[in-house]
Amino acid sequence: MTKIVNHWIGGKTVEGASGNYGPVTDPATGAVTTKVAFATVEEVDAAVQAAKDAFATWGTSSLAKRTSILFRFRALLEANRDAIA
Repeated sequence: MTKIVNHWIGGKTVEGASGNYGPVTDPATGAVTTKVAFATVEEVDAAVQAAKDAFATWGTSSLAKRTSILFRFRALLEANRDAIA
C-alpha cells in the first residue's frame, strides 16, 4: 500500500477532500512511494486562516519561547535527517 500524506491544518492532520493525489517517486527506482493529497479551495482557505491565527500568537510570544521552539525543531530535523532525505 502506498503511503498517503494529507494536510496539516491548525495543528492536526486533515484528510484531503478532493480525492486527487500527486505521486511522489523514488528517483533511484522510479517507483511511486507516496501520494500527496491535493487541496480543495476550502482546505487552502482553512490552512491560510490557521496560519494567520498562529502568526498572531507567534508574534506575541517571547523571544525565549520562539527560540526554544526553533531549537526543538532543529533537533527533530537532525534526529530524522536520514528519513527526511
